[in-house]
Amino acid sequence: MSKALLRSGLIVSAMTLISRVLGLVRDVVIANLLGAGVSADVFFFANRIPNFLRRLFAEGAFNQAFIPVMTEYKQTRSFKDTQDLLAAVSGTLGLIVTLVTLVGVVGSGVVTALFGMGWFLEWVNDGPEAHKFELASLLLKVTFPYLWFISFTAMAGAILNTFGKFAVSSFTPVFLNLALIAAALWLSPRLAEPELGLAIGVFLGGLLQFLFQFPFLWRLRMLVRPRWAWHHPGVVKVRTLMIPALFGVSVSQVNLLFDTVLASFLATGSISYLYYSDRLLEFPLGLFGIAIATVILPALSSRHVEQSKEGFAATMDWGVRMVLLMGFPAMVGLIVLSEPMLRVLFMRGEFGVEEVLAASKSLVAYGVGLQAFMLIKVLAPGYYARQDTKTPVRFGIIAMVANMVFNAILIFPLGYVGLALATAMSGILNASLLAWGLSRRGIYQPSRHTWLFGAKVALASAGMAVLLWWLSPELTVWSEWGLFSSTLHLFGYIGAGALCYGTLLLLAGVRIKHFKTIQ
Repeated sequence: MSKALLRSGLIVSAMTLISRVLGLVRDVVIANLLGAGVSADVFFFANRIPNFLRRLFAEGAFNQAFIPVMTEYKQTRSFKDTQDLLAAVSGTLGLIVTLVTLVGVVGSGVVTALFGMGWFLEWVNDGPEAHKFELASLLLKVTFPYLWFISFTAMAGAILNTFGKFAVSSFTPVFLNLALIAAALWLSPRLAEPELGLAIGVFLGGLLQFLFQFPFLWRLRMLVRPRWAWHHPGVVKVRTLMIPALFGVSVSQVNLLFDTVLASFLATGSISYLYYSDRLLEFPLGLFGIAIATVILPALSSRHVEQSKEGFAATMDWGVRMVLLMGFPAMVGLIVLSEPMLRVLFMRGEFGVEEVLAASKSLVAYGVGLQAFMLIKVLAPGYYARQDTKTPVRFGIIAMVANMVFNAILIFPLGYVGLALATAMSGILNASLLAWGLSRRGIYQPSRHTWLFGAKVALASAGMAVLLWWLSPELTVWSEWGLFSSTLHLFGYIGAGALCYGTLLLLAGVRIKHFKTIQ
């Protein structure tokens, strides 16, 4: 079974890699176009709101609730029953998301006031930054329909994943990145407000992702006519699982959104610094953490349906080992190479040395929590696969409240960096609570092999950190190098770090066979 999981994980990672690389290209183009000023702050704000709701309605809570129920129907009911479930869920969710989208478009000013309170107060008091509120409200009208498109795209991806078709849903985000790159290069330069062109790119990207799923659903005979069915047994089960999961699975997104609200009170550029550093954090998180979580949830759901406790625990163990293997070195690399990575990726056009220094500080703060964020992606499915969404929500609320407390403490001495550090600390708390809950209930606790493996990975990552710190020069030196030379040096250091990490793991006795067979 672990060979199949590894193969699926590699497929998802490969497709995700294409998407993430294009995502970095997209961010490079946007940084060159907007820098970290007013336009960038407003666009990132207008883009974050529908993306936050996407995690709630689509990729987050919905998927965690829908996939276990879909798996149960697929394995224990007829094909017609499975089609009927899909029709009922898509029609019911579709109407709700349609209403939410209409409210968001019509009431964009109210939404902006809620989540950009600092800008709203400037507008009410005729302050010098009142135009931020007006511009954000306009952009939000354009970006909010993305929620509608991506909700159905995520549902289609969940169906395909349940049938073992992982590549399609992992490749789909490529279309959003292509749409934004095209908008930044050809549409935005022709507009008086270039950020409006990017907002149109978000809309078109959502539409393309939505349409891309159709042929694959048709082949599976899963392209059914949606219908409203609030009391359908499957819909009842999905919404019962989904409501608490709205909090549990999206705690990190709620924290990021709360950071945005507080950052609207800080100096211009704060939202942009948090965005750029968060984008770099999302690269390894999506490439490894989300990829493993994507393939592990259907497998865990199947083990639960089969009532295989040993298989369930072994699958969890495999997932934890995989995210430890990738998470520790990624965390170290982000922290030690934060400045050179930002320099190579973004330092051009409107994004200068000052912006690199500012964004690197929040990247380091976010990086502290990367391993925890990855573990959450694997530990949370341990509950959702068992159709338990109430326990993670309790832990999620605790972590969310803790994040608010950390924010209140850290924002005054550290500003936007304090907001990033608070998010990382709350992520560590959430991962710890999820692990403790699984252990206390006797569902899962890491095996002796996994504890030993984690220690080896941590030591190898520490050795890699020392090497990278010793090799990498100060930012002033990086700034003097041209883009080509900086890129060569950065890839050289990353290659040296990877070689060091791999060598230390081999010396510690870690072999490929440890990931092919569940121990």
